Amino acid sequence: MFSDQITIIFQLLFAMFLGIVVGADREIVGKEAGVKTYSLVAVGSTMFTILSMNPIFPDNGRIISQIIVGIGFIGAGLIIFHQNKVHGLTTAAALWVMAAIGVAIGMEYYFLAAFGTAIIIIVLFGFRVLKLEERIHKINRP
Repeated sequence: MFSDQITIIFQLLFAMFLGIVVGADREIVGKEAGVKTYSLVAVGSTMFTILSMNPIFPDNGRIISQIIVGIGFIGAGLIIFHQNKVHGLTTAAALWVMAAIGVAIGMEYYFLAAFGTAIIIIVLFGFRVLKLEERIHKINRP
């Protein structure tokens, strides 16, 4: 029983850490959601997943699916259409995938969570630094 509690503490701290890593990137660029938001999404989805693994819940997939829906609702609130441009879509998508990271941690898929976080950082940071989106837009708009 005590080792289960240690595992849960590790899971929550790991989720918080990965949320901080992704949130720090978003914070650096001055986006709406930062360290606190990403950490809370990761920790919350981890907690709900851990709770769903309790034998008293006959259908743990139902709770996990509701995490996806709930984060979708939060993400929808971040997306703004202003002056023929969509803003906040990347932030919403990153929060959504951060919830998946939390679910992976809650299910004890630690490598998957760490590798998924690395992919998120590569996409967010790499695309920004290499200016890949700008290059793609230039190709599409002669």
